[in-house]
Amino acid sequence: MSSEATLGAIRATTPRRADRTNITSSYSALLKTVRDEGLLGRKRLFYAVNLGVLTLALAGAVAGFILLGDSWFQLLIAGALGLIFTQFAFVAHEASHRQVLESGPANDRLGRFLAAGVVGISYSWWMTKHTRHHANPNTIGKDPDIDIDTISFIPEDAAKARGLLAMITRRQGYLFFPLLTLEGLNLHYRSLGTLFAKGKLPGRGAELTMIAIRLIGYVAVLFWFLPLGMAFAFIGVQMAVFGVYMGASFAPNHKGMPLIPAGVKVDFLSKQVLTSRNISGGMPMSIFMGGLNYQVEHHLFPSMPRPHLARAREIVIEYCRTHDVLYTETNLVNSYRIVIEYLNRVGLSARDPFDCPMMNDLRRR
Repeated sequence: MSSEATLGAIRATTPRRADRTNITSSYSALLKTVRDEGLLGRKRLFYAVNLGVLTLALAGAVAGFILLGDSWFQLLIAGALGLIFTQFAFVAHEASHRQVLESGPANDRLGRFLAAGVVGISYSWWMTKHTRHHANPNTIGKDPDIDIDTISFIPEDAAKARGLLAMITRRQGYLFFPLLTLEGLNLHYRSLGTLFAKGKLPGRGAELTMIAIRLIGYVAVLFWFLPLGMAFAFIGVQMAVFGVYMGASFAPNHKGMPLIPAGVKVDFLSKQVLTSRNISGGMPMSIFMGGLNYQVEHHLFPSMPRPHLARAREIVIEYCRTHDVLYTETNLVNSYRIVIEYLNRVGLSARDPFDCPMMNDLRRR
């Protein structure tokens, strides 16, 4: 999708300039409706139960690890840990949005402990990156989630790919899920890079301490109790499941939706709704995706607790219908199809400097 095409899509679905004041004022009314229904209130019991269940699941995985001993069935425990750590990451994400507890500092303490102490990634790095994303979703030059990182999300980045990266980029849609098996390592690497970088960073010492204790303890236990090869396999499976689960939960929300070219101004509601995609499936999908399936509502009301998003969806759908704002929702499988097709289209812009039209024609013969 070119910048011109995305600009056309935004203009086609964004209200006319003369209507934007009304859109803004009516969004205030929408916000008031949501607040009056109590949908911005905390749901402490929900998160207490959620964290309680996850803690029991983690304890069960540890017990299973001890009972299985020297057995390749340990890889099942590794896969389970990948799922459990992702679920803890969902709650850390919600704490970063002030969805869990009343005060900001309390949410930060909880989020930092879950992210660094349990999952092993930097909470401060995540906060910085994710805040920029929410402020400018799918905006070229401003949204870090569409910056090039092996995968190219805009043709201009794909066109710069050379050599092996160009070969990957041209097929990046098909390679997307296989590449996600490395996303867990990438998340740990980038968060550590931020923690060791120069400059002021809130909570740096606490996060480095928690991550170091978790990493050293985790690795030490694995290599003490398991044979060398099995220990490496355990880490590989756990990180692969974690990376795929994280990527498969976040990718459907914006990839393949309209991009906003650099310098183009779009009102808040249009920017958040037109670049976001909901995933149907109700409560089961909400459990699977940690509430990320209600992406439109999450972007409109970032501090709204997960249990209230379903009701907010009904209100937002009616609002968008009334104000002629395109609201996108599809099922999970179709969202993956859209993402793969979109990434493949972008990948066509990749060029290998050693490509020769004559040689390519001869190869086809």
